[in-house]
Amino acid sequence: MDSKVNNKLRLIRRTRDLTQEELGVALGVTRHTILALENRKYEPSIALALKIARFFEMPVEDIFWLEEERQEDV
Repeated sequence: MDSKVNNKLRLIRRTRDLTQEELGVALGVTRHTILALENRKYEPSIALALKIARFFEMPVEDIFWLEEERQEDV
């Protein structure tokens, strides 16, 4: 069973009326990193996930969570 990290970063960012660029600058990452996170193309390091949670003053689990994926045996 594999796990995939899901998030609601886009929703939280938009609720706070921030652009991807503004959030990236605040976190010290590129806009492309924010885009990749929001599109679930990139899973954040623990350090980045904690930095995001601190920035939004939220528990990390309210932003990111594991979604279990089952893979069929071949």
